[in-house]
Amino acid sequence: MSRIELDGVRVAVTLEDQPDRQVLKGVTAVLTEQRVAVIGANGSGKSTLLRLLNGLVAPTDGTVTVDELDTVRDGRTVRQRVGFVFTDPLSQLVMPTGREDVELSLRRRHRNRADRVAAAQAVLDRFALGPLADQSVYELSGGERQLMALAAVLAADPDVLVLDEPSTLLDLRNRELLRRTLAGLPQQVVYSTHDLELALDAERALVVDDGAIAFDGAPAEAVDFYRALCAAPSEAT
Repeated sequence: MSRIELDGVRVAVTLEDQPDRQVLKGVTAVLTEQRVAVIGANGSGKSTLLRLLNGLVAPTDGTVTVDELDTVRDGRTVRQRVGFVFTDPLSQLVMPTGREDVELSLRRRHRNRADRVAAAQAVLDRFALGPLADQSVYELSGGERQLMALAAVLAADPDVLVLDEPSTLLDLRNRELLRRTLAGLPQQVVYSTHDLELALDAERALVVDDGAIAFDGAPAEAVDFYRALCAAPSEAT
């Protein structure tokens, strides 16, 4: 497994009414498990935490490394090793069809057109997406798009897969398909989710609250902690 290290990471952004808003506040963690879930309320900082892992967001202070590669200094290499799947697949399915998106992901690995086409078909078959491959991505359901985006990212064979709320757009059938797919992947997988059952599939879970890691441990304990955290304001009133 890869070794992801966050050392004293702070992320600050400038907003019109908040010149130095702290999105993440001194986060430190070492992630070596094959399945890591990140849970927390909207606006807690969990998506920013995930985007740090492949350099989509740069830390204001501190460092983030993947197998000792700095996500800022070695950003291009890190992004080749860390694949990222967004919540909304239309934000990353840039080609008219899923087949073309998968082929695009394979362009660096397969310079020869025929080899690339064959490799793309193998990826599509692996995820049972062949019958949908030549449809417009706008004709696919939300779940089909999400699986197509996942296939396009995995086509590049990253060492680490990062997913930001991957089950948000999925119905029950596709959610279960996603769970089975993630469980069978050889890659290290780090994902944020509001689906607490999906979080329980992990080996380790982080609870992010107000820009900090409020809990880090076993998923069942993390879910209990998060439920108590969410209940606390109502109990205080």
